[in-house]
Amino acid sequence: MPTNLLRKVWGFDGFRPGQQEIVEAVAEGRDVLAIMPTGGGKSLCFQLPALMRDGVTVVISPLIALMRDQVRALREAGVEAGALTSGNTEAETDAVFAAIAEGRMKVLYMAPERLASGGTVNLLKRAGVTAIAVDEAHCVSQWGHDFRPDYLRIGDLKRDLGVPLAAFTATADVETRAEIVTRLFEGADPVTFLRGFDRPNIRLAFQPKNSPRTQVLTYAAARRGQSGIIYCGARARTETLAQALREAGHPAIPYHAGLDPDTRREAEGRFQREDGLIVVATVAFGMGIDKPDIRWVMHADLPKSIEGYYQEIGRAGRDGDPADTLTLYGPDDIRLRRTQIDEGLADPVRKSGDHARLNALLGLAEATGCRRRKLLSYFGEEMAADCGNCDLCQVPPKLFDGTLAVRKALSAMVRTGEWFGSGHLIDILTGTSTDKVRERGHDQLPTFGVGREHGRGQWQAIFRQMMGLDLCRPDPERHGALHLTETAHPILRGEENVTLREDTTKGAKPANVLRTQVSEEDEPLLSALKAKRRALAEAARVPAYVIFPDRTLIEMAEKRPQDLDQMAGISGVGAKKLESFGRDFLSVIAGDQPDMHPARRALAGKPEGPLFDRLLQITVDLKRGEDGTGKPLSLTHRTLSHIADRKPRDADALARIPGMGEQATERFGPAILAEIARAG
Repeated sequence: MPTNLLRKVWGFDGFRPGQQEIVEAVAEGRDVLAIMPTGGGKSLCFQLPALMRDGVTVVISPLIALMRDQVRALREAGVEAGALTSGNTEAETDAVFAAIAEGRMKVLYMAPERLASGGTVNLLKRAGVTAIAVDEAHCVSQWGHDFRPDYLRIGDLKRDLGVPLAAFTATADVETRAEIVTRLFEGADPVTFLRGFDRPNIRLAFQPKNSPRTQVLTYAAARRGQSGIIYCGARARTETLAQALREAGHPAIPYHAGLDPDTRREAEGRFQREDGLIVVATVAFGMGIDKPDIRWVMHADLPKSIEGYYQEIGRAGRDGDPADTLTLYGPDDIRLRRTQIDEGLADPVRKSGDHARLNALLGLAEATGCRRRKLLSYFGEEMAADCGNCDLCQVPPKLFDGTLAVRKALSAMVRTGEWFGSGHLIDILTGTSTDKVRERGHDQLPTFGVGREHGRGQWQAIFRQMMGLDLCRPDPERHGALHLTETAHPILRGEENVTLREDTTKGAKPANVLRTQVSEEDEPLLSALKAKRRALAEAARVPAYVIFPDRTLIEMAEKRPQDLDQMAGISGVGAKKLESFGRDFLSVIAGDQPDMHPARRALAGKPEGPLFDRLLQITVDLKRGEDGTGKPLSLTHRTLSHIADRKPRDADALARIPGMGEQATERFGPAILAEIARAG
């Protein structure tokens, strides 16, 4: 029965690894705790059992956007689902209550905050709830990075309803798992499935900061046209980086908690609907985003913890196709994160735990071997061999015995009273006689000039790695001066050795680029299928993947079904979607396309044709301005044809093109000129 429903509703011929056992345990009414990697298909593991049992399954989920997306996807698949959230319209809430009263409701989503309402339990009893599912269950843990106090009420709800509970998360170390069991299952042992944390399709990479803005722009330029997220540590930085990306010709928008709710919702909606959009965000963005075809995630600043890092990179490649990640970090990031912990209001035990989590992330950043092995070992998993899909596997670092260099650096700290930062210490080690060095008599120290064998860049790399290995920490009470940790003393005494990497900023190259998803022969058809998907999604006001995910369109492009029978065999085409969209996509495959505009047809077969198409996309992306709130503007096909043909090289020449007014030149000009420059 599960496989029949899987094919009929979701259009899948089989389960992903690890799903079937969980589905069967949940359907049998057992209490379940499932730790599954992001992209491993968690939602199916509670949605499918909901269709296999009588009554309603209530799903506790943390974000409105996440609930809305999953409800829309279920409805498109023919499943009666609804959500009760603070974002509901009166009509939406009435429709949910009507479905409950008529016994049609199967999956009801609800935010944990609603559990504080006194009438919620009675409502769920009247609705006939027979099971509870908890998504993002790590939010119950005060050790976790997404703690939500209202999650603590879920255990009471389970007891009041007397029904089984299934909890799901992609991020749970040993401490967090123990707290989930205590809080949600009141200490009783649920059936636990640990399906692993490995996401082999995601490429892991770290890079020390060396002109960070250039690094960001270079990375984005190599992935032009692919949807991506760039995480930043500060709100202001999201604004400046988004602006820099737009000036470089990328569709990019900022996102942070300081924006008004309407702007944030618009940003979320655009990211869901549009292909190739870049969101530059704080960690306020992402947990509610269910977009499966995010091709890359970049951290422009060091994350707070290894759990946060894992959760954030996990938003890439949820469709199982290759995805890229890159994390930039530097000494300032390390100092900031240490200071945030030390100056926080947490008790000493919590601070110690936070430092340990940061140490794990820094250890990953400064790893000398396979990063994936290092990452998975933190979550208690061991790999038999290196992954081959991280930067260190693909380009092994040059290592050296750094014991002597580290001892010299630690000695310089001790001899200066642990009162100075790395810049002054490097001056001492390299024998640089600055005014500050001479005024304090540090040119007379035994350590003055003992490190001349390394250049300043290498010493900066050594100090960064020392902070990453937690051999020294910045002291917030001494304005960030470095002081030794207990870990450093055995090295200083000559009892332990340390291996370091050579300065990795020298000759650093951009990471490998993940390019085409299909063969060159199938690319035009895939583009046409995506265009049809986008049109249908915009008409229905739903994210594109709700119509079909990329993987389904790729299979269509490769197999080219000729009728509804063949279309029904494509993975992801269930009965309801076959009925709703099958003929539309068969028409695209058969080549029944709308007539091409005469202005574009005149450029067919010429190099200017593809440039015309890209210019047209620019006008669509910027129709309402960079922030999506401006007065609508557009350019005629004839004007775009003139631009593609003449290829103006500056704003004055562009403004002279027939149809280009002052407002159009101001709005579209920078992006058009950047595209023309790239086209050569």
